[in-house]
Amino acid sequence: MSLKTPTVPSADGDGDKLIEITGPLTVTELADKLGIRPQDVQRELMNLGILANLNAQVTVENAAKVAEKKGFLAVTATPTKKSTAAAPATAKPGGKAAKKGRQGGPVTRPPVIVVMGHVDHGKTTLLDTIRKTDVAAKEFGGITQHIGAFQTAVETGEERDGKKGMKRLTFLDTPGHEAFTQMRARGSSVADIAVLVVAADDGVMPQTKEAIDHAKAAGIPIVVAVNKVDLPNADPTRVLTDLTQHDVIPEDFGGNVGAIQISAKQGLGVDELLERLLLEAELLELTADPSGPAEGVIIEARLDPGKGPVATVLVESGSLFAGDSVVVGSIYGKIKAMTDDRGQRVNRAGPATPVEILGLSAVPSAGDRLISVDSDKEARQLAAQREAEERERKFGAHAGKINLERFYQQLQQGDVKELNVILKADVDGSVEAVRDALQKLSTDEVRVNILRAAVGNIGESDILLASASNAVVFGFNVKVDSAARRMAQDEGIEVRTYKIIYELIDAVTAAMTGLLAPVYQEVKLGHAEVRATFKLPSGAIVAGCYVQDGVIRRNAEIRVIRGKDVIFEGEIGSLRHVKENVREMAAGYECGIVVEGFSDFKEGDILECFENQQVARQL
Repeated sequence: MSLKTPTVPSADGDGDKLIEITGPLTVTELADKLGIRPQDVQRELMNLGILANLNAQVTVENAAKVAEKKGFLAVTATPTKKSTAAAPATAKPGGKAAKKGRQGGPVTRPPVIVVMGHVDHGKTTLLDTIRKTDVAAKEFGGITQHIGAFQTAVETGEERDGKKGMKRLTFLDTPGHEAFTQMRARGSSVADIAVLVVAADDGVMPQTKEAIDHAKAAGIPIVVAVNKVDLPNADPTRVLTDLTQHDVIPEDFGGNVGAIQISAKQGLGVDELLERLLLEAELLELTADPSGPAEGVIIEARLDPGKGPVATVLVESGSLFAGDSVVVGSIYGKIKAMTDDRGQRVNRAGPATPVEILGLSAVPSAGDRLISVDSDKEARQLAAQREAEERERKFGAHAGKINLERFYQQLQQGDVKELNVILKADVDGSVEAVRDALQKLSTDEVRVNILRAAVGNIGESDILLASASNAVVFGFNVKVDSAARRMAQDEGIEVRTYKIIYELIDAVTAAMTGLLAPVYQEVKLGHAEVRATFKLPSGAIVAGCYVQDGVIRRNAEIRVIRGKDVIFEGEIGSLRHVKENVREMAAGYECGIVVEGFSDFKEGDILECFENQQVARQL
């Protein structure tokens, strides 16, 4: 948009300033266009009953009203007459006309920055100090909320019309590089720049090395913040020297990595660090197209007792509007409200803008992708399709994994010739005894192959090795770490622990001879409430139900619960939605259920749908 403000003659002979408004503007853009301070725009918007931060979107109608208050004549691209509502169709924030926003082409966007480093090296203190230096927060009296990410406005050396220019930076306020890695693992390109915080009195530590590896794996530039330089035992030179051993070469040593000495606690060098981040962003030439459907990534999510599922979204492209129908992984929803990092309600979020959203049907995971779609119906269909694909993917991934129940069958089919085993025990003596006993079970037809035999609890590294080598994990007098247990379930790895060596040997022998009995476990699928009953011409009674959670699946088993008592167990004979037979119904939908052998339904009965699935014996 042009910043020119030509004048046209008015009826009384005075010259009114003519301003062209072709679409929604941020508060900062409108202030630049009018040649006034952003605070003056915010003040006029407050008079209109609108509370807006510097990055908030102003509709064409409201922008025209502000312009008129400041002595301008607002016109459209082809001016024909004075108008205070240059585009009436955009008067409703979040409406279809407003969603068109900026038309076509990428624009410069703020960089997304992740702060990483070792524990107690000052990451949190640095983020808190950056929040306090936020120019926009100072001007507007904003208080940054902890929503997993925040934006800060930084004054640049450039001046326009006697005012200092400002640029924005987006910081991820996550629990360090672990959350960053988790999002990367789900295929999300989250950050553009990594700030590596290293304490000048402590130097390079194990988590510092991990952070360097994560940033390099992501392929993003690193800016080193040598923190705590105000301490008497600080040695910044030693820190920079240690970093060179990990292929991080500071500029002072002839490399291309910026290294800024700071004291996050006292605020020393923080402005210089922010200026360096702006320079890195300019070199990257970051752009995004704010027009079109929104795409973003979940930074964090939680279940709020009063609000329901709450998620922080970092918009990556397009624009996200309040009222949009969205899909996040296999979860859908309609955005009821959006708030920024200062707790302000906003109607639009553009690229590199973090917002907290309400209205999802469930709590997503960090790193899940969000996209906006045209309608609630499309959102539900896409979410259901993704859920089915995820089930098939997991089933396919698990189907190829070895376990003792399927081992004999695969052996008979010639699919396997050896049983790969990961063995963990409490002491060296136990490791040797169990390993020797297992190896003695090898025959000419099949060999027991011990891939790892070590002392200690079963951890994630054991599960990773088992997944890569299609192995079974055995533990003798040891425990399974909670993280390893979850990973084993996700990867379909069988983990068995024993306290008696002969039970372990007997289980392997039974698997090799086809005598091991499978283990089944009840898995609850979902619950539905009976709200009405109907009688079919055939005489069958249909329970008109509302699905409360999970899914109700045709041909699954059903349990009729009245009050606290189970009054019947059987199978679902028929499942219908409106007049169509369906395979399953998800939470939030109504359906008709016929239960074989039962018809005495009463309003308020709860139908519990479940399956008996074969599982590994994990202790």
